Amino acid sequence: MGARLVEQIFTALDAQTVVVPGTTAAETILPRLADSLRDLLRQREQIAEQVEGMLDAHPLSPILISMPGVGVRTAARILLEVGDIASFPTSGHLAAYAGLAPVTRRSGTSIRGEHPPKGGNKQFKRAFFLSAFAALADPASRAYYDRKRAEGKKHNAALICLARRRVDVLHAMLRTHTPYQRKPAEKLALAA
Repeated sequence: MGARLVEQIFTALDAQTVVVPGTTAAETILPRLADSLRDLLRQREQIAEQVEGMLDAHPLSPILISMPGVGVRTAARILLEVGDIASFPTSGHLAAYAGLAPVTRRSGTSIRGEHPPKGGNKQFKRAFFLSAFAALADPASRAYYDRKRAEGKKHNAALICLARRRVDVLHAMLRTHTPYQRKPAEKLALAA
């Protein structure tokens, strides 16, 4: 039955006499668009290889990539945005630059508590947010995330807390030029 239905469809298509306006234009444009897309994908692959090569040549690359959830793209973004870690005396400065440090809203005598900031470097903040999400497979990061969820925070708020904590760790790693060191399982059980 299926083969007969397909045959009937093809017969009906061959018998079609209506020509949709723009058919000839589409026949001209679509192959060119497909070629352009293929070229763009090829250029993207070449640029990704170049970025990876530049990242491999950077002395801080092994330190950054040692952290769970930080891959080539995130490490490149961090190096691009941070530049020299000496520009940020504390991890709080780096977190404020990234837009991950909580902000207290005040107006006169009214203090409205701490809220996520609306400012900061958006690309840098996004890189930390995505790396925090990717790091949920790491037991230490997962334990911290689960602890924040148990405190009543929603998923995004817990991820932002994790991203902020990762800023602290990253700042220390870059300042001391020390790769990420995983906690032993016994310490993870005590922390949770």
